[in-house]
Amino acid sequence: MDFAHPKILYLLAVLPLILALYLLARYSRKRKLARYGRPELLEGLMPEASKYKPAIKIVLMLLAVASLIIALARPRHGEKEVSEERSGIEIMIAVDVSRSMLASSTDDAKGISRLDRAKFLFTKLINGLGNDKVGLVVFAGRSSMQLPITSDFVSAKLYINDLSTDMIKEQGTDIGAAIDMCLQGFSANEDVNRAIILLTDAEDHEAQAIAVADKARQAGVQVNVIGVGTAKGALIPIGDGGNEFLKDESGTPVTTRFNSESARQIAESGSGNYINGNDADADAQMIKLLDKIDKADLGAVKYKASAERFYVFLWIAFALIVIDIFVLERKIGWLSKINFFSKPVK
Repeated sequence: MDFAHPKILYLLAVLPLILALYLLARYSRKRKLARYGRPELLEGLMPEASKYKPAIKIVLMLLAVASLIIALARPRHGEKEVSEERSGIEIMIAVDVSRSMLASSTDDAKGISRLDRAKFLFTKLINGLGNDKVGLVVFAGRSSMQLPITSDFVSAKLYINDLSTDMIKEQGTDIGAAIDMCLQGFSANEDVNRAIILLTDAEDHEAQAIAVADKARQAGVQVNVIGVGTAKGALIPIGDGGNEFLKDESGTPVTTRFNSESARQIAESGSGNYINGNDADADAQMIKLLDKIDKADLGAVKYKASAERFYVFLWIAFALIVIDIFVLERKIGWLSKINFFSKPVK
């Protein structure tokens, strides 16, 4: 047996604490009763009070809580091989990791960086792609293939947190090279429709992107651009403090501006779509547009699925709670007549 969320099992550590609080409460109760007289005399004044039922009730409660915690951890047992036929498109996502992506994505100088905004959009896109296949390219002055086209979205997500401007040493923004690299990442299946999504501030320093986007269009690949940044521009922070900014040779701080016109031209040349990445629903807009592309058979995907067993522990917890409700703290009439711990008087 394994667990989908094993860290939740750490909550079992609260059970000894609950038990300790219960024992402390019982001890405190006993001391308070002792102020009014000897315990054996007080027992006669409370003939219906049971010695053992409070202990039974705390045990039932602890077992119920333990069962609920285990259920939340989603225990799984037994594997079965599942085969699913999938239909979709192939999508290569290219993320700009040039230093200009460290600048704010909004007009607020302290706003979320363009790169962090791109990471957020990347995550949302992956979560909304369904049965499509996805790949990843990062680019700045040159491009690097991180993940060729795959249906393994888990692997794709592993790359998101590692995206940084340190991944490419050659600075600059060569969007044309990124599109070329994306074209190399697709599968050899000619029957599948393909699309490229560029997450960039479109500050292209090589001026080849429009021509390469047209080349992709002729190859049957749609080129889409999600732009991050604002036309107002922002300074590029360097160092950990965020109080120093990149300067040019004359010592003047460099201002980087999102080039929406360039982004639109690239998307238009690639027969794709341009979306403002600062829109609250930018990811939903892109997924909706991609859904309009005809899907093709991507083949069968086989994987092993573990059978969920959390419901067993939910039923156990439910049964324990019901039992606890019906276990009252007063004595059971017929049971109180039986003396378990002393010999009968002859």
